[in-house]
Amino acid sequence: MQKGFGGVWGNAPYIYNHEKLILMGRVAAGKTTLTQALRGEQLHYCKTQYINYHNTIIDTPGEYTEVAKLGAALALYAYEADVVGLVIGADEPFCVFPPCCTCLVNRPVIGIISGIDREGANIEQAERWLKLCGCERIFPCSSYTGEGLEAIIAHLREPDDAPDALPI
Repeated sequence: MQKGFGGVWGNAPYIYNHEKLILMGRVAAGKTTLTQALRGEQLHYCKTQYINYHNTIIDTPGEYTEVAKLGAALALYAYEADVVGLVIGADEPFCVFPPCCTCLVNRPVIGIISGIDREGANIEQAERWLKLCGCERIFPCSSYTGEGLEAIIAHLREPDDAPDALPI
């Protein structure tokens, strides 16, 4: 089990009412690890087999993004969220999302570049892909070092949340 960024949050209060985020991306894009890091959990490998519906984060299997017949489930769960997060790994060789795909969702769509600390990371390419998709804001991050996670949390935070509150 890897320590990663998960234990750094200490005893910070949790966010109970911040905007709900759904994470979508291909297999191994880093959605589950990002979910664990945002929730302050210990980082460990866990293959997502079904949609995991936490209080403030919806984690989806990569197959739902890659297989067209499963894509309808993502469309339905997007309506359960306040913000849609398209996740692309910084070292991915291609983008699974089509250009201008964000216009199909009536929610704000943010781009998340995961694994910026990986060898072979090409943050600029991932950012270009997410801009081409139509993402309103783009957040480069690393679940293992914690870089960029605070910006995502701040973006999702509601005005009445504690300043150091975390998603649950």
